[in-house]
Order: sequence, then C-alpha cells, then structure tokens
Amino acid sequence: MACAAARSPADQDRYICIYPAYLNNKKTIAEGRRIPISKAVENPTATEIQDVCSAVGLNAFLEKNKMYSREWNRDVQYRGRVRVQLRQEDGSLCLVQFPSRKSVMLYVAEMIPKLKTRTQKTGGADPSLQQGEGSKKGKGKKKK
Repeated sequence: MACAAARSPADQDRYICIYPAYLNNKKTIAEGRRIPISKAVENPTATEIQDVCSAVGLNAFLEKNKMYSREWNRDVQYRGRVRVQLRQEDGSLCLVQFPSRKSVMLYVAEMIPKLKTRTQKTGGADPSLQQGEGSKKGKGKKKK
C-alpha cells in the first residue's frame, strides 16, 4: 500500500467532504456548523450542495448513505455528503476562485437559497382551491 504522501490530489479519496451540517444555520458550532451563522442556510441537503458545486464547474459527487458523525437525527433529509475535487493531478487548483474548503462552503451556502427548488412557492395558498365553502354540516336542528 502506498504511503499517504504518494497519493495524487486527484484521487477520489483526497476530495474534500462537505456535509449538510457544515452549512446549516440551525446547528451550533459544537453540532458541526463550520461557517458563520449569518452566511449559513436553513436545512441544506446533500443534493442541493452537489447541484451547486456541479453548476459552477467543480467535480463533485454525492455519497447518499454517508452520515455526519455528530448528526443525531437519522432521517433521510440529513443523510449524505458531497465529495468535491479542489486540486488536479499536478497539485494545481481546479478553479482559482476556490483555493480552500472554506471558500467552497461559503459559495455553496450563498447559492443554495437561489436554487429553483428553494425559490418556488411551497404549499397551495390559492383561495380558489380551498374546500368546505357552502357546507352546512352540523348547523341547525336534527331531523327526527
């Protein structure tokens, strides 16, 4: 087995890991948040992180069944991590705008709220779709 120093920066096991907890504004630093709360996002998912990284041109892939060790909630929405390639085979940066893992995390946290899935209105608040108009159940006297 080769020593750690001999491995290439382009090996997939040398990609940086980004867990959703790193960017979650509902978490404390002790619970795993790694960016300032003012820049963090509410409940990001691993899929959203991967979408943002891929859109900007980073080589990123999703590992769905991985869990953050400090995450006590085992729900599906908290599962997953994203591996992102920062450096190429020769050790140079893949994208100059991302020199560190923190720069990637800050960019992802900035872009997640702008995703279409986040900007679309959720729920049917259209008043014409509400049920129960004109219903008189339980009103008046009972008939014998």
